[in-house]
Amino acid sequence: MYSATYFPSHHHLVRIGSHGVTSIELLITLAILGVLAALAAPGFKPLIDRWRIRQVTEGLKAALYFARSEAIKRGGNITIQKLPNKTGNCNTAIDTSDWDCGWLVCLDSNNDGTCAAKEVVLQRYDAPANVQITRTSGSASIKFNRWGLVDGKWPGFSLVPMNQSTMNPAALGLCMSSGGRIRVIPPEAIPCSP
Repeated sequence: MYSATYFPSHHHLVRIGSHGVTSIELLITLAILGVLAALAAPGFKPLIDRWRIRQVTEGLKAALYFARSEAIKRGGNITIQKLPNKTGNCNTAIDTSDWDCGWLVCLDSNNDGTCAAKEVVLQRYDAPANVQITRTSGSASIKFNRWGLVDGKWPGFSLVPMNQSTMNPAALGLCMSSGGRIRVIPPEAIPCSP
């Protein structure tokens, strides 16, 4: 037979720690995060400006290529026209050279170089806020002929953060040659040269 020795178990009271967060700890953490975010935010502005300018530059470049290819495909009658001032929340496109609100590509059925209300819109681009898009030569529209070439002055644009100069590090220029080649230039090369 087995003789069992009895060892009384000692029950130790173990305090199980609380796993929650007190409201004071939460407030202190949020205050620290707020201070850190306030210190870091100005450092992100140039990065955000560069990203925004690059986005608009790629959109404009794509629209020019699209309009050119549509003009070749359709035998001409394609126009890119700036959106008028007060389109959406945009109120900075006052002059014909200001393309800040964006643009549209249309089938210019009467071949007058403008996108009338009754003409077919093939593409529309609403530019984001805080970007200043200026056409350095020409007017409020760009007309493409049947060979995909620009009728009139070749497009040249400067794209800069709102109320900044073309020497801003985020600024870019977009130039299109007579043959349809598009190139993006740095701030020091703005405006486009033929």
